[in-house]
Amino acid sequence: MNASFGSVLRSILLAAGLAISSLSIAQQGAAQSPTPQKVESVNILDVGRSSNATTQAAIEAGKNQPGNNAPIWRMVNSDEVHYTSLPGAENGVLIQKTGQEWRLIRNGVITVYGAWLLTIAFCGIVAMYVFKGTIKLHEPMSGRKIQRFTLLERITHWTMAFTFVALAFTGIMILWGKYFLLPLTGPAFFGTFLLVCKNVHNFVGPAFTVSIVVFFILFVRRNLPEKGDMAWALGFGGLISGKHIPAGFFNFGEKFWFWVGMVILGSAVSASGWVLDMIVPFIQIEYWRGTMQIANIIHGVGAILMTALALGHIYIGTIGMQGSIDAMKTGYCDETWAKEHHELWYKKLGKG
Repeated sequence: MNASFGSVLRSILLAAGLAISSLSIAQQGAAQSPTPQKVESVNILDVGRSSNATTQAAIEAGKNQPGNNAPIWRMVNSDEVHYTSLPGAENGVLIQKTGQEWRLIRNGVITVYGAWLLTIAFCGIVAMYVFKGTIKLHEPMSGRKIQRFTLLERITHWTMAFTFVALAFTGIMILWGKYFLLPLTGPAFFGTFLLVCKNVHNFVGPAFTVSIVVFFILFVRRNLPEKGDMAWALGFGGLISGKHIPAGFFNFGEKFWFWVGMVILGSAVSASGWVLDMIVPFIQIEYWRGTMQIANIIHGVGAILMTALALGHIYIGTIGMQGSIDAMKTGYCDETWAKEHHELWYKKLGKG
């Protein structure tokens, strides 16, 4: 019995010694291990870009701080195009941060301020018509007709006019339709309608560009600066004073629309539209996302400015002035109208 008791006592002492030794080793290991570092979460859109030279440093930082994902996202957001087995431009770029900047400009600056500009222009035209009405001729129509435009010139003008209206309407639907049409029709109809608008916009655009080029060739000579333009501009065409100001074949207002509205803005809208359609001819161009975003901003700004000017041109050419649309409809204008609104041109015809 004494032998058994001694054997049990030795077993208990041995187990206690092993437990104490294990606890001491664990405490020494804990004292030698580094203190865990605190890692904060990071918004990937707020992480700055990392240059290619700092890529290796980012990898090393990730090894030292395994829980810190910021170095990895800096590499992801870098401009370096990485390897991918999928064909296509920029497939090796995982995140393009400028896309967020483009979205803010399109949905913020262009959409908001563009809507205000078109609204102000439209309300200004309505106010002018309400308070002033149609500009009447001071003398009755004579009944004698003078040829003003040829058939080719009228076909070119109306082609440009109808394509512009189609592009303006579909463009407005694409840019602003979701704000006023989507709540009324619902997503199913609006999605189908917008798809139709997109295809009309894409296919009508090249025809609009061709009409601009032909119109420029036909009318550039008659839109060059000449005597009487400065007087017409300073007097605003006599609209404020009511006094008649002589003008040539085209007055300064029509020339301003030709050069600023059609040539400058029309060319910018057409060129950027061809980039967005990916149909730029004769030259090799890389359709990167950054290129398309810049083209989209130019296209939107130019189209809104051109539409604002076109509203005034359409108003004066239709209900804003008596007899102004006759020449573009039939090719002929009344002699009284020609003498009153384009006296310098009328006198040249008299001499001829």
